[in-house]
Amino acid sequence: MNNNITMPKTSKTKRIFKIIGGLIVFFTLPTLLFFGFMYLKYNEDLPTGKLGTEADQLATSMLNALNEEAYLNTDYIEWTFKGRHHYKWYKTDYTCEVSWDAMTVILDFENSDNSKVFAGQDEYNGIEKLDYINKATDYFNNDSFWLVAPYKVFDKGTERRLVTSEEGEKSLLVTYTKGGTTPGDSYLWHLDKNGLPKSFQMWVDILPIDGLEASWDQWITTESGAKLPTTHKFLVFDLNMGEVKGLKF
Repeated sequence: MNNNITMPKTSKTKRIFKIIGGLIVFFTLPTLLFFGFMYLKYNEDLPTGKLGTEADQLATSMLNALNEEAYLNTDYIEWTFKGRHHYKWYKTDYTCEVSWDAMTVILDFENSDNSKVFAGQDEYNGIEKLDYINKATDYFNNDSFWLVAPYKVFDKGTERRLVTSEEGEKSLLVTYTKGGTTPGDSYLWHLDKNGLPKSFQMWVDILPIDGLEASWDQWITTESGAKLPTTHKFLVFDLNMGEVKGLKF
């Protein structure tokens, strides 16, 4: 007598889907719960603020605390973002060398057609050249913002608002209405007693939670006299800027 029992195909199929469903729940439920916790803990509505002279005065005070003149007179800035993207920014020449993996792109900010791409030591002019230039531009827009954002509060297309908390603390809300990679993003700058930025909160398209805060308190004074950050604390992450240099030729 054959005592082996053959499971019907429908039962096998149901069991497979049950296993798959269990795996999906196992991996996604903790993520959803964590996101829900983070959303409830940190999500904030974009604050309203007052446009006008007071906001501009607060922005100017912040720039004075940072020694904006030294930054404007800085010819060259070098840094590495999170150990992955390397930058040599010839600021007064409007060019920047952007390197990652085996690729190097020399961006020409005045004439993009003059930008060059290198794979290792060899210049690359293949069909993906423009893709590499665009990728380097996106990297620069994001990573340089984490380095020099406070100096961009009067950029063309920005709006500045004075935000006063219930405790009477004054903060600077800056909205980028155009330009960059993600126009429409807003940042609320919190300042210390000397007017230096100590953190900002972000309302940006790339983040699913509004109002997340990152520190801006690890400043150095570069050789050129400009103040630049060396790292940021963002939730449990450290956004390291590598060895930051600022030179005046």
